Amino acid sequence: MTDRHEYGDDLFDGEEDNSGEGADAAQEERVFEALPPVQGRGFAQSWWGQTWLKALEDTALDLQQLKAGRGLARAGSVGAVSVRPGRVTALVRDRGGAVYRADVLLQRLSEEEWDQFLGMTVERAGHIAALLDRVMPPHLVEDAAAAGVELLPGIGDLEPRCGCDAWDHCAHTAALCYQLARLLDQDPFVLLLMRGRGERALLDELQVRSVASASAGSFDAETDEGPVHADGVDATEAFAAGSILPPLPAAPPVPPEAGRVPSLDTETEPPAGTDVAALEFLGARAAAEAHRMLTDALAPGHELRSPEAELTMDQDAVRLAAGAPEAWIGARLADGSGRDREGLAAAVSAWEHGGTAALSALEDEWTPDAETAARARAAVEAAWDAGERPPLRAARNQWTATGTDAQVRLGRDGHWWPYRKHRGRWLPAGPAAHDPAAALSAATGEE
Repeated sequence: MTDRHEYGDDLFDGEEDNSGEGADAAQEERVFEALPPVQGRGFAQSWWGQTWLKALEDTALDLQQLKAGRGLARAGSVGAVSVRPGRVTALVRDRGGAVYRADVLLQRLSEEEWDQFLGMTVERAGHIAALLDRVMPPHLVEDAAAAGVELLPGIGDLEPRCGCDAWDHCAHTAALCYQLARLLDQDPFVLLLMRGRGERALLDELQVRSVASASAGSFDAETDEGPVHADGVDATEAFAAGSILPPLPAAPPVPPEAGRVPSLDTETEPPAGTDVAALEFLGARAAAEAHRMLTDALAPGHELRSPEAELTMDQDAVRLAAGAPEAWIGARLADGSGRDREGLAAAVSAWEHGGTAALSALEDEWTPDAETAARARAAVEAAWDAGERPPLRAARNQWTATGTDAQVRLGRDGHWWPYRKHRGRWLPAGPAAHDPAAALSAATGEE
């Protein structure tokens, strides 16, 4: 793979940046994880994605390189794609196994051009709605062109740079362009980011301009009452009618699974001390937890449930470990939570049986007060028929079946938790039960 130091962050070998702004300008970056191989379909389904590819195919001098690039893109040889103002970057593996950094540059719009584009877009609300639907309608591009702004690239606008030192589009930059066409199909804001504005910044500017435009209005010259809007509704009338509101739309369906976190493995160096692997893991777990909370929030009866208590750092470490697929993550969480690996494994087992309540039963050894102890003894007496209760040895909140490796623990919530001894350590044996007999059966495996 070509060494990174040949390029710098934005320039190749000290070349002038043709992307419209200096290399030191603050840049927004979006990183898209590598797309899977694709067979039997074109790379661009949208008309704007096809226009992107036409700019590539009409410019490249070597059609064999384009063909090779299509093959690499179809084979999934393009890594994570970084999109920034004026530039798109990815690592591309060729058929021989060598890996090269490929960049494609596109001129950024000037401040004057952005001003023209934003002004035109605010005047036509349908343009904003289309972009929010991830669609770039032809009339938006036509209106922008009429205002002197070319959004989509034309012949010669896609400038290649590759570590293989090709002077024209090579298989690596072509593969990157074909892959980017798939991303453009999904989200035209990718193109606008290359032109110099990220989605959030662009929408914020449109919001500011929309508010300013609505506030300006026009004044009635004869009455000096204004602002008056030809297509609007008087604010007093609108407020008075506020009690007659249309019903809220139905809640959107819950996504089938949590979203995937973008890869952080890019050519852009993270800040010093950043643990990329740990961040990717935490991001994936946060997405999974957000999906769980959304599913729970939209479930019937959610509003009647008690809110969950906030987790402590140690409890959250166990929650994260329960979803950790790799051993190194568990080892780090064990160290960070003050447990050894076996202790963390026991805590994870408890968590999986009953969350914080089960974790408390594992780690919180407590002495019941007189009233709670009396209730517990009564529950034990009532749990078995006469003559069937096994001999139990009580110690604090734990009842151990004499001569066995089975135990039940009384939780602070009044539930009974089954435990089984394994290699000298008491481990959770199942979820909580309402009576000690059921819990002991789970502990002994007699259910």
